[in-house]
Amino acid sequence: MLLTLTDAPKSSSQGGYYVRIWLISTATVAAIFVVPFALFFLLFDLGNPRLKQTILLDALPCLACGLILAAVAGHRAVLYLHSTTDRVARAHELARDRERERDMAQQELINRLKEERELARHKVQFESQLAEYEKYAALAQLALGAAHEINNPLLGILSHLELELREARSDDERIEIEQCIEGAKRISQTIRGLLNYTRPDPLLLTRISLSRLVDDTFGFLAHQPLFRGIKLEKKIPADLPAISADANQLSQILMNLLLNAAQASPDGGTITVSAATTADGDSVEIKVSDTGKGIPADVLPHVFEPFFTTKRGKGTGLGLSISQAYVRSHGGDIHIDSAANTGTNVHIWLPIRQEGHAMHEEEEVIT
Repeated sequence: MLLTLTDAPKSSSQGGYYVRIWLISTATVAAIFVVPFALFFLLFDLGNPRLKQTILLDALPCLACGLILAAVAGHRAVLYLHSTTDRVARAHELARDRERERDMAQQELINRLKEERELARHKVQFESQLAEYEKYAALAQLALGAAHEINNPLLGILSHLELELREARSDDERIEIEQCIEGAKRISQTIRGLLNYTRPDPLLLTRISLSRLVDDTFGFLAHQPLFRGIKLEKKIPADLPAISADANQLSQILMNLLLNAAQASPDGGTITVSAATTADGDSVEIKVSDTGKGIPADVLPHVFEPFFTTKRGKGTGLGLSISQAYVRSHGGDIHIDSAANTGTNVHIWLPIRQEGHAMHEEEEVIT
């Protein structure tokens, strides 16, 4: 039953620790059993001539028994400590396993929550897109019906009003007829805007230089009464790559944004058109900025809604809606940053290349 090498722990430091415990235990038991017995004989049997015999026959067997008991006790202590250490190590390992399992469960829960949030966001996005598509379908039916039922009779009304204008006998009569003509033209413009919004023409792609396009648009608008007293600035780098886009649609987008900016800008204001490539190099960001009165926070979420306008009697509310439809038909995006009395920034992102669309080679580069 003595301590063997197979009973010792594998760790040398733990093995030395157990050996020290065994030695201490042996010495302790020996001291408890042997020393008092030896002292007893030394004190009471000093005059006994048979002391040596007594020590040999009595003390040494007691010493041997004490050593055996000490060895057994030390061995038991070592085994107990060894088993206790194993249990503690297993408990620590089990605790670590439980902690790892808990961390994995928490991470899995976090991932599921993220997935659920992402699914909820996609669901809201899809529902919003579905509502928008349903709105487009309703507007398309309205526009097609209006174009057929209103435009044809309206042309006859305009023709008759123009004849009446030629035969007007007084200034008051002329002013009244001109107001009627202006109202009829506004109806026609609204119907045309509806058709453009709900059923845009297929893209006629060409390679377009934004710098040249902005110059042409500035040249067309600079002499308009609305732009008198407003400074037009262009900040487009010379090395900006040409983009694949529909020139007519892009020109109309820029025209709508500049008209809105001019209507919001006071005399002496500034309208700036800038452009730059995005960080990934696949798109171009166009920004139209003004120093006007800005858009109130309660109005900003509705600016792209069709027929929404704050210019009562001066607009149809389709300019930004049509611009958004044109931008999206190019695979781009449009966003407006504004606040009351701080000006407005309109950001447009357009891809440099239109994948999957045919280019018209005869008009490949517009510079």
